[in-house]
Amino acid sequence: MILQSRLVFLMIVNFHLHCSPLFVTWKIGKDRRLRGCIGTFNSMNLHSGLREYAVTSAFKDSRFSPITRDEFGKLHVSVSILRHFEDGEDYMDWEIGIHGIRIEYTTEKGSKRTATYLPEVAPEQGWDRIQTIDSLLRKGGYKGTISNEVRKSIRLTRYQSEKLTISYPEYKEYWRSRNC
Repeated sequence: MILQSRLVFLMIVNFHLHCSPLFVTWKIGKDRRLRGCIGTFNSMNLHSGLREYAVTSAFKDSRFSPITRDEFGKLHVSVSILRHFEDGEDYMDWEIGIHGIRIEYTTEKGSKRTATYLPEVAPEQGWDRIQTIDSLLRKGGYKGTISNEVRKSIRLTRYQSEKLTISYPEYKEYWRSRNC
């Protein structure tokens, strides 16, 4: 496990010339509860993007208080490198566990909104496609009744991701083995 994590970490660190959209996700505990997740759909240098979004998702995700030093030993961090963006034909044009989805819609008050879930979210939650879409609408701030008409008005983009994960103890071991 540590060797695999070292290789994954080295792959991330060595992507300093590669640009891609990315998300950084923090999870905590044996049950790996979400602790923070923020990213960007803009392509950016992975080396600097990983650094920026690791900090942002750890300390500035408005859904959570900032991560504390006491939590370090229980943390896992993942970077999801997003790729293969495609416009969906409708809100059902994606596969659970394969695609992440980003929706764009207009609220009942006329505001434009977006929301996204990474590919692993729907299967982790046990959701079908409609439950996932409805949850995304709520995540994006939609407060009205969710009808088929509302769902059909969504503009959906699907994407895939490569996800790399390392725990804090594995991270520490990696740096110890390098005599850092």
